[in-house]
Amino acid sequence: MSNFFRFNVADQVFEALPESCFGTIAIRGAGNTEAVPAISDFLNEQIALQEEKLAGVNVKELPAIACYRQAFTQLGVNPNKFMCSIEALLSRIAKKKGFPSINPLVDLANAISIKYALPIGAHDLSTMEGELSVRFAEPGDTFVAFGSTEVETPEEKELLYVAGHHIRTRRWIWRQSEVGKITADTTDVFFPIDGFADINKEQVLAARDELSLLLARYFDLQPVVGFVDRANREFRF
Repeated sequence: MSNFFRFNVADQVFEALPESCFGTIAIRGAGNTEAVPAISDFLNEQIALQEEKLAGVNVKELPAIACYRQAFTQLGVNPNKFMCSIEALLSRIAKKKGFPSINPLVDLANAISIKYALPIGAHDLSTMEGELSVRFAEPGDTFVAFGSTEVETPEEKELLYVAGHHIRTRRWIWRQSEVGKITADTTDVFFPIDGFADINKEQVLAARDELSLLLARYFDLQPVVGFVDRANREFRF
């Protein structure tokens, strides 16, 4: 793995979604093998708060979710068929279906995602050659769904998170790949937080800053943070 990492968003993305923005956090050297009780408690607390808050609520009608559904529609993606990650997460919590603990890094990102109602990704930096992009599909792009071994091909003009031609997330923020998932052995991670500069930029920055603070606290490391929008289209680490 290169010591250099670059996250960039293609010009065409801002042509399609002009107000899209991304809070960014990158870390190296995390220990993810041992349970962190404080993170487990934080995750459970956020789940309980959302269960109470979402009782009797139709998640897809929440303003915090409606903006992503609208963006999916603009991208030609049916949001009823393909729910963005945060809608799927909150819908599960609203139905009190439970939410599994995975590992400390993922649990912490999920807790912040739930708290701020924002989609937050987590990508193992050791599984890519120094670059992750948000762009539309190109010939040769392939995807292996989480928990699967079957290789899929994206649709034409599908928005992706992609490293080289290995898709990390299909339909922008719908489903993450088996390739690059965070495991107990993961030490180096990139966390993108997807939002809109004209709708929830303040929440994106608050979520980024709180996640960065807690990563530093619980993993004894120094995160590097950034912000990507149409005026600043890449983040370097």
